[in-house]
Amino acid sequence: MVMENVSCLWEEDWPVVTSFLPSDWQEKAKELGAYCYIRAFPNPGALLRTLLIHLVDGCSFRETAVRAKQSGIADVTDVAVIKRLRNAAEWLRWMAQGVMQRWLDKTQHEIGRGINRIRIIDGSTIQEPGSKGTSWRLHYSIDLRTLSCDEFAVTGPKEGETFKNFAVRPGDLLMGDRCYANASAVAYVVDGGGHVLVRAKTKGLSLVDSEGHSFELFRKLRTLQVGEVGDWDVWVQHGKRRIKGRFCAVKKSSCAAEAARRKITRQHNKKHGKKRQLNPQTLEAAGYFFVFTTLDRTFTAAEILEIYGARWQVELAFKRLKSILRVGQLHNKNPLSAKAWLHGKILVAFLVTAIIMAGRSFSPWGYLVRVTRLPDPEHLEGN
Repeated sequence: MVMENVSCLWEEDWPVVTSFLPSDWQEKAKELGAYCYIRAFPNPGALLRTLLIHLVDGCSFRETAVRAKQSGIADVTDVAVIKRLRNAAEWLRWMAQGVMQRWLDKTQHEIGRGINRIRIIDGSTIQEPGSKGTSWRLHYSIDLRTLSCDEFAVTGPKEGETFKNFAVRPGDLLMGDRCYANASAVAYVVDGGGHVLVRAKTKGLSLVDSEGHSFELFRKLRTLQVGEVGDWDVWVQHGKRRIKGRFCAVKKSSCAAEAARRKITRQHNKKHGKKRQLNPQTLEAAGYFFVFTTLDRTFTAAEILEIYGARWQVELAFKRLKSILRVGQLHNKNPLSAKAWLHGKILVAFLVTAIIMAGRSFSPWGYLVRVTRLPDPEHLEGN
């Protein structure tokens, strides 16, 4: 009796779920090789519903097969579910992209002063079962205005974190942590018509002054008092080319500086022990917070630091993915299955966000009405 009720709920709610998918999602299943007709899966919908049992509930492949059979969705073995998931990698990625573009990447309105979108860029590693290192890397971009993902990519561990993994539109402001602070990435964004705002490093950006001499970072920082914001013109040296920008900094309070130094010392000792001495300049730099940006002086240094302060939103996004949807540990070592699983988890994350947005913003019933039922012809004749 319970399973009959579950089956009824599936039938009632399934059209609501599919209303958030791209309109041609079933045709794409065939085109991208995810679906070919077999008796177990009479249509692409049955295949997707079965895969979602595994992706949403975290069921094993064997339990997924049992639930699908008891719910009347598909009569399939656990091995068949594994094979179907493996073949569905590109289809799941395509649907995730479609949900993101349709529901989450809304028409952008100018924020002002030459910026169309403020995008927070970050990456996160995902491990295979028993792995002691990085197995996969999820690259993620969040639009600060909507707090929704506007671009993502799943790569192997050799593909490092860089702005080059993302498309740049004119007027975009790409914001990232220290690992994104390098000359080639800055040049890539600027060539695309965008702006950069990154947490700067003491080395790596090849900063020079107006005369081409190395930028004296520490001499500038030492002039700051607590609460004072520094703002200096700098250039990034990229080959024979120089890209103009600004170096903005603020001195931390004594408590914040000491906490940062303790953390750096603890991480250094854990990694190197007492074999390697910690660079004194690293400890000195911990007493300041500094960024590099290509934004012009219509933005004050204080505004720039305030904008960067919103970067923590992407950290929250990764916490939601890893804690709620359990996108942190893979269940399969097969590369094709692992990539399909990741794309499926991202699709689920986008569907959840889209459904919540629709429920809050679009209608009291919580989904999009795509087709309006035409009046009954007999009713029209009667009138």
